[in-house]
Amino acid sequence: MSMFVTKTIETLVSEAEGADGLRRVLGRRDLVALGVGAVIGAGIFVLTGQAAAAYAGPAIVLSMAIAGLASALAGLCYAEFASAVPVSGSAYTYAYATLGEFAAWLIGWDLILEYALSASTVAVSWSGHLGAFLAQLGVAFPAALSAAPGTLVATSGGHAVTAVFNLPAVLITAFVTVLLLVGIRESATVNAAMVALKVAVIAIVIAGGIWFVQPGNWHPFVPPNSGRFGEFGWSGVLRGAAVIFFAFIGFDAVSTVAQEARDPQRDMPAGILGSLAICTLLYMLVSGVMVGLVPYQKMIGSPAPMIVALDAAALRSSGSAHAMLSGLKLLVEFGAIAGLTSVMLVTMMAQPRIFRAMAIDGLLPDWATRIHPRWRTPHVTTIITGVAVAAAAGFTGVSTLGQLVSIGTLFAFVVVALAVIFLRARRPDLHRPFRVPLAPFLPIAAVAVCLLLMASLPWATWERLVIWMAIGLAIYFAYGYRHSRVRLPKPVDQSLA
Repeated sequence: MSMFVTKTIETLVSEAEGADGLRRVLGRRDLVALGVGAVIGAGIFVLTGQAAAAYAGPAIVLSMAIAGLASALAGLCYAEFASAVPVSGSAYTYAYATLGEFAAWLIGWDLILEYALSASTVAVSWSGHLGAFLAQLGVAFPAALSAAPGTLVATSGGHAVTAVFNLPAVLITAFVTVLLLVGIRESATVNAAMVALKVAVIAIVIAGGIWFVQPGNWHPFVPPNSGRFGEFGWSGVLRGAAVIFFAFIGFDAVSTVAQEARDPQRDMPAGILGSLAICTLLYMLVSGVMVGLVPYQKMIGSPAPMIVALDAAALRSSGSAHAMLSGLKLLVEFGAIAGLTSVMLVTMMAQPRIFRAMAIDGLLPDWATRIHPRWRTPHVTTIITGVAVAAAAGFTGVSTLGQLVSIGTLFAFVVVALAVIFLRARRPDLHRPFRVPLAPFLPIAAVAVCLLLMASLPWATWERLVIWMAIGLAIYFAYGYRHSRVRLPKPVDQSLA
């Protein structure tokens, strides 16, 4: 059998319904909250201002709309698959059922890049926001324990300290790992609380900040191009959309918990598309307010552009208005901490389930399939994910991971959209509670938009993706190809489940 052999839908569903499967406890609101929890995080609190300053200017609002459109087109494809094939594994499983084992491995390896590096990036950002929050409260966190080794960290006294370890990033990773080990229901409850908090903070910032907007900061809405592709002008709007796409990553994580949804065929599409609609609207509103509060050039390089915008408004105000804006700054930092926590929770929830899906197929070792007898969670892969994310976040300075994660996610979206077209042709009889409208035109549009955004990213990002995929290919041919249960059927040891 070739490495392009596919896995039947019936086989996928029967494996998912085994007696030792995961616990089905998530409802529609849980799934929407998981999607919002994964999407609203580092993007809205960090990348929005940076993309505006470097690429799009006030037209970052249009970049948000384009990124949201690309996500919505891909989201429709995910929703069809999640309703027709309600099992864990996300794009990896969908590729296995349509494009074959080799494509499934590539997309699975790509998802490891997306979720693990995304969680590490968010953990580092969480550490930075914690330090800023404590500073506003008058508490100084040890600078040497707040960043990656070798990083120069400025102290409140004005001098720089060389960091040796990012302790807060490791601690938040450990907390999220323990929470995920205890159970999916507990994790979803904490996530829902975090989501409610950060959405409330963002709504307050929009409602409070809009009164201090200076319309002159919105002009010119699309700044003239600098002469280089991607630096303002319409090419800058496009590159801004590609970079800010990191902010929309996460809704696809909803599909990784399909096996833990009470009614996946009904609720998975609502979870995916509902979370996308909420996040796109909030992103466009808050980005418009931010570039209205302060000239976009002043947000360049800032790790907390929302704070920069509120600071600018506060300096122009006095009395009660100044006090309100100063209070909003503290609220934003608190909301950022909650928001980034929920992002880590969902991305680190998704990663172990991708590992487990690949191990069930024999592409990874059998120990990755194990489920905890009491908590009914994939405890082995959850611990491995936690250790890897903690190591990366504690000892690595992450600067370009946002673009790398974006290109990996866009690649996954292209594969899922193509898989919808293939499955429609190969299995027209398959029951699809949710169907992508106007197929195959909308899936083709999803492919085109995602490829366009990928093409607008810097070449260095493509080089890193190629290197990562080359490592994945080496692992596949060294282990996965020889142990595949689909290509080389053999009994599965149920004691490992």
